[in-house]
Amino acid sequence: MSDSNQPQDFAPRKVRCPACAGTSLYSSTNPYRPFCSARCKGVDLGAWASEEFKLPDETPPDEPFGDPRLQ
Repeated sequence: MSDSNQPQDFAPRKVRCPACAGTSLYSSTNPYRPFCSARCKGVDLGAWASEEFKLPDETPPDEPFGDPRLQ
Protein backbone atom coordinates (compact mmCIF):
# COMPACT_ATOMS: atom_id res chain seq x y z
CA MET A 1 0.00 0.00 0.00
CA SER A 2 1.48 3.37 -1.02
CA ASP A 3 1.21 6.57 0.94
CA SER A 4 -0.80 9.11 -1.10
CA ASN A 5 0.73 12.05 0.81
CA GLN A 6 4.18 11.48 -0.68
CA PRO A 7 5.02 13.61 -3.76
CA GLN A 8 5.83 11.66 -6.91
CA ASP A 9 8.79 12.47 -9.10
CA PHE A 10 7.86 12.89 -12.73
CA ALA A 11 10.17 13.14 -15.71
CA PRO A 12 10.05 16.58 -17.38
CA ARG A 13 7.62 16.66 -20.26
CA LYS A 14 9.01 17.47 -23.70
CA VAL A 15 6.80 19.90 -25.61
CA ARG A 16 7.10 21.86 -28.83
CA CYS A 17 8.30 25.45 -28.39
CA PRO A 18 5.50 27.74 -29.63
CA ALA A 19 8.00 30.13 -31.22
CA CYS A 20 10.53 27.92 -33.05
CA ALA A 21 8.86 24.47 -32.90
CA GLY A 22 11.97 23.02 -31.29
CA THR A 23 11.95 20.76 -28.25
CA SER A 24 11.38 22.42 -24.90
CA LEU A 25 11.24 20.92 -21.42
CA TYR A 26 8.04 21.80 -19.61
CA SER A 27 9.51 21.74 -16.14
CA SER A 28 10.02 24.06 -13.20
CA THR A 29 13.74 23.91 -14.02
CA ASN A 30 13.08 25.69 -17.34
CA PRO A 31 12.54 29.40 -16.52
CA TYR A 32 11.31 30.07 -20.08
CA ARG A 33 8.62 27.35 -20.23
CA PRO A 34 6.79 26.69 -22.49
CA PHE A 35 9.52 28.27 -24.63
CA CYS A 36 12.94 26.71 -25.13
CA SER A 37 15.00 29.87 -24.56
CA ALA A 38 14.99 33.53 -23.60
CA ARG A 39 15.16 34.43 -27.29
CA CYS A 40 11.95 32.53 -28.15
CA LYS A 41 10.18 34.01 -25.13
CA GLY A 42 11.26 37.51 -26.22
CA VAL A 43 10.15 36.98 -29.82
CA ASP A 44 6.70 35.94 -28.60
CA LEU A 45 6.46 38.90 -26.21
CA GLY A 46 7.48 41.26 -29.02
CA ALA A 47 4.76 39.86 -31.27
CA TRP A 48 2.13 40.50 -28.60
CA ALA A 49 3.50 43.99 -27.88
CA SER A 50 3.38 44.95 -31.56
CA GLU A 51 -0.15 43.52 -31.81
CA GLU A 52 0.80 40.85 -34.37
CA PHE A 53 -1.40 38.53 -32.30
CA LYS A 54 -4.91 39.83 -31.90
CA LEU A 55 -8.39 38.43 -31.89
CA PRO A 56 -10.96 39.74 -34.35
CA ASP A 57 -13.58 41.93 -32.72
CA GLU A 58 -16.88 42.12 -34.53
CA THR A 59 -18.76 44.00 -31.82
CA PRO A 60 -19.82 47.57 -32.67
CA PRO A 61 -18.14 50.41 -30.79
CA ASP A 62 -19.86 51.79 -27.69
CA GLU A 63 -20.08 55.29 -29.11
CA PRO A 64 -20.65 56.42 -32.72
CA PHE A 65 -17.69 57.80 -34.62
CA GLY A 66 -17.40 61.42 -35.57
CA ASP A 67 -17.98 64.76 -33.97
CA PRO A 68 -20.29 64.43 -30.93
CA ARG A 69 -21.75 67.91 -31.66
CA LEU A 70 -23.21 66.55 -34.90
CA GLN A 71 -24.96 63.61 -33.19
